[in-house]
Amino acid sequence: MIQYKELKTMAEMEQMQELEGRVWGMATIPTHQTLTATKNGGIMVGAYADDDLVGFSYGFAGFDNGKSYLCSHMLGIDQEYRSRGIGEMLKQKQRELAIEKGYDMMKWTYDPLETRNAYLNLTKLNGICDTYIENCYGNMQDGFNKGLPSDRFEIHWHLKSPYVVEKQSINTEKPTALNTLSFNQEGLPVFTKEVEPPQLTEYSYSISVPKDFQGLKAASQELALDWRLKTRELFQKLFQAGYAAVRLKTYEDYGKYIFIRKDILDLGGQQS
Repeated sequence: MIQYKELKTMAEMEQMQELEGRVWGMATIPTHQTLTATKNGGIMVGAYADDDLVGFSYGFAGFDNGKSYLCSHMLGIDQEYRSRGIGEMLKQKQRELAIEKGYDMMKWTYDPLETRNAYLNLTKLNGICDTYIENCYGNMQDGFNKGLPSDRFEIHWHLKSPYVVEKQSINTEKPTALNTLSFNQEGLPVFTKEVEPPQLTEYSYSISVPKDFQGLKAASQELALDWRLKTRELFQKLFQAGYAAVRLKTYEDYGKYIFIRKDILDLGGQQS
């Protein structure tokens, strides 16, 4: 049984640092920084199997336009414990603690071509995204990100809004497709663009993406870069037209983002 708790001590920060190193295989955050952050509005949540730390979610206090929010910077899970729902439970525990500390907004970033993360952030947690950041972290060298621009979606999680708390019902059926994908002779997904409407005015749109982007990247950096640049263009056009990503639907060999107009979402009066 996995147990979840807030981490507060230096010994716990050292456990988190050790797991962080195993997950990413790169330089870790200094423990003096994570400990200081948790003493000043930040939140570290740990997932334990018996006495072993097998997952964590780390966030620190953020501030924008006169309002505070929790910047959820990092989530890591031991390889042996992935695909067990631990990521979702870590986020829900983080949300609970954030509300206790007075936050009503949480933000974090992820690679929009990583469908596992998209499904968690949008479909399960009811986060939304209308912000695209090109090459957010520059040229990253870890195994997950090496070799491509580090483009990111910025998720906004409106912690106490009806959209999140009451799981506001939205119609995600029959969106207008802005692209499709086909498979080449090697079985790799290839981006195919639909005829783009002169104005984006429909209730909903969809963009299809590869289901296993890491596998695609390992097989063909060229195709992976093509997906990055072509989806970047479409995502940005939708966001500029007032749409937000609200769902990721999963199929056998691809995922499909669903976008609807942000102004129909019940975000509790918050539109940031």
